[in-house]
Amino acid sequence: MLLLSILYYLKKQAKFLLVLSDCLLLQTIFKRIMMYAIVEIAGQQFKVEKDQQIFSHRIDAKEGSKVNFDQVLLTDNSGKVIVGDPVVKGAKVTAKVLEHLKGDKVIVFKKKRRKGYRVKNGHRQYLTKLEIVKIEDKASKAETSELKKAEKTTEKKVTVKKTTAKKATVKKTTAKKATVKKTVSKK
Repeated sequence: MLLLSILYYLKKQAKFLLVLSDCLLLQTIFKRIMMYAIVEIAGQQFKVEKDQQIFSHRIDAKEGSKVNFDQVLLTDNSGKVIVGDPVVKGAKVTAKVLEHLKGDKVIVFKKKRRKGYRVKNGHRQYLTKLEIVKIEDKASKAETSELKKAEKTTEKKVTVKKTTAKKATVKKTTAKKATVKKTVSKK
């Protein structure tokens, strides 16, 4: 009887350990898959992940269209953090415009005591609901090759400009004509 109770206890412990190890495994897998970026959208900075929905200030885009944001300040891909200076080159966040809407009403009340001055205004902010479709930490190979070619051509232009010497130019000044004022005699 004692042996059976010990086996039963160990069996429960084993199940608990299996469940615990599965949870830890899922957590490590989830942490590896999870990627986030800090991106600037309409003058505000957001920490975004894939399939996340955010509200930002109104964006000029039709509902259902996709919008790309190049102002990516930081990306984190499974612990590999890339910090931009000021932005990460080649990084891009793609979002889908779900809908345009208005925010909650904000009451603005102004008052000056003992003067009879009271003003009450309401305000509703225009917002856009976005869903993050994908986060790219680097541009595609074609885009990166184009960027590298552009950088090389600018470097060549800079070196060419440094080697050419500037000629001293002398400016010729023209003499100004003296203006003569005519006096009108009174009769």
